[in-house]
Amino acid sequence: MRCRVACQKRGFTLVELMIVVSILGVLAALAVVGVSKYIATSKTAEAKLAVGAITRSAVTQYERERDGSSILLSGGTADSTHVLCRSATPVPADFSLVQGTKYQPSLDPSADFMTGSHVTGWQCLGFSISDPIYFQYSYLVGGGYLVQGMPGAPIPSGSEAFEAGARGDLDGDSLTCTLVRSGEVRNGEIVTSTVIFTDNDPE
Repeated sequence: MRCRVACQKRGFTLVELMIVVSILGVLAALAVVGVSKYIATSKTAEAKLAVGAITRSAVTQYERERDGSSILLSGGTADSTHVLCRSATPVPADFSLVQGTKYQPSLDPSADFMTGSHVTGWQCLGFSISDPIYFQYSYLVGGGYLVQGMPGAPIPSGSEAFEAGARGDLDGDSLTCTLVRSGEVRNGEIVTSTVIFTDNDPE
């Protein structure tokens, strides 16, 4: 009878509690790492979608036929031409605005994705993002590409070449995640890379 009462009153020992607490700590650490990686991956997916969309916009605009001149003489003709949209101003212009934080693009005329003209920049591409962004987006033609220095990624060559890019620093640790996709005009046809090249992805 005494043994039964003593056994019923026996609780957890300190060693048992420490083992349980250690296991919970390991599980919590794994969960934090997993969730952080998932969040980083979902944010990077935004950049991959945007870079793909910028590339498609560049191809679409190139394939449009544009008149070489808007004024014709009576009975005159004009050759239809295919022209790449000229480079766009990066959005945001200051990279620090997306280092460890997100940036809300301005919808004001002549700001962010509203800049450019019918032959230049974001307006020519017909591309814009109205939601907050975690990356700085760029569209470059003829040089100054982000892809330079990225292992295994081809560098576009010639004046009729372009790059759609995204650069981010998701946790503000100065380690930059870069995604690029490029295209070139060859024999009057535009050819794009089949993949998006990345550096430090996910960050």
